[in-house]
Amino acid sequence: MQVQPILAALRRHKTATLLIVLQIALTLAVVSNALFIVRTRMVHLSRPTGTDEAHLFVIRNGWIGSPTVQQVDAGMRTDLVALRGLPGVRDAFASEAYPLEGGWGLLARVKHQPAQTTRPSLAIVYFADQHALDTFGTHLVEGRNFRADEIANAGPYDKLAAATIIVTRDLANKLFPDDSALGRTVYLGDGPSAIVGIVDRLQGPYAGSTTRTIDEDSILVPARLADPAGTVYIVRTQPGQLDALMRTAPAALLAQNRLRTIDPDGGVISLIQARAQGYATDRGVAIMMATVCVLLLLATAGGVVGLSSFWVSQRRRQIGVRRALGATRGDILRYFQIENFLIVSAGVVLGGVLGVLANLTLMRQYELPRMPPGLLLLGAVLLWLLGQLAVLGPARRAAAVSPVEATRAV
Repeated sequence: MQVQPILAALRRHKTATLLIVLQIALTLAVVSNALFIVRTRMVHLSRPTGTDEAHLFVIRNGWIGSPTVQQVDAGMRTDLVALRGLPGVRDAFASEAYPLEGGWGLLARVKHQPAQTTRPSLAIVYFADQHALDTFGTHLVEGRNFRADEIANAGPYDKLAAATIIVTRDLANKLFPDDSALGRTVYLGDGPSAIVGIVDRLQGPYAGSTTRTIDEDSILVPARLADPAGTVYIVRTQPGQLDALMRTAPAALLAQNRLRTIDPDGGVISLIQARAQGYATDRGVAIMMATVCVLLLLATAGGVVGLSSFWVSQRRRQIGVRRALGATRGDILRYFQIENFLIVSAGVVLGGVLGVLANLTLMRQYELPRMPPGLLLLGAVLLWLLGQLAVLGPARRAAAVSPVEATRAV
């Protein structure tokens, strides 16, 4: 079929054609970037924390009154002995935060030299003891665990200083990209810290996007943080014991010392629940973007159907004349399908440019990487298929018009 007559017909309907082209272009630009955001959000919220999530829960414990640091430290020691002694508990330790908590993590500036003037690396600190690795269920890829004699007693206002630390592999690679970080010395604050162990993965407490670049840059510091404001007990259970221990463990702590507070509504939470809460925003954004994509595609399909139906009614005489001259139903059907393909193609070209510009803007404003070209291609294919499906009904009605009926209609 000759394309030139189709283009000539489109030039006689410039305004309508231009509106559909612009609608398709905007749909492609928005849908491709929305799908990209959905994909990045889904990847983000499905990342493993590096822990035994299915068997972990945490207890946020507050202290009543104004206990001293020494009293808090003694209470924490007693609590941990009680927790580790409960039937079904594999291990437990105390820290100030836990993975996917949504906050409370301590940010540390990691330097190669104490007088370093270049920008230091940022990392998230977990206070830990020799039970932390087994409690988390994370695995050492290099080095060793903390020894009991390395665990310090720290108050809330003490300066961060640790002779030894354990870091995640992600942070180790950033600090020493060309060599192993094991045995190397870094500076967290007031003194040198030797890296004695490297774990495969350990996600930080911040689930939001503002710290996404350091989500897996974690440091374990050998210390019990005796904070009178409260502490977090992280407990790992044996299989099948999680729900029961989430009920009995707080009671066991209250039996040790009733001068404490544990919020019944959120003071005890499993890591599975923490994941659901921490990534609620990412999940909501993904659902919203997917809904926007569906609505835009439906609106575009509706526009194509409406325009094609209007053109069929306007061209009944032309269709009848072509049928009288020997055009088959297949010829009429192909005419509208090719016409639609040309319109969509023009919109795809313009939409591809707009999509790239939109992605560059998102890269500057938010923590988004460059959109892969494959998503633009996927969006273009969806619009081509959608356009063909949308024009199919009006085109079939046009092909069914008889020459006599079309001639009498005008």
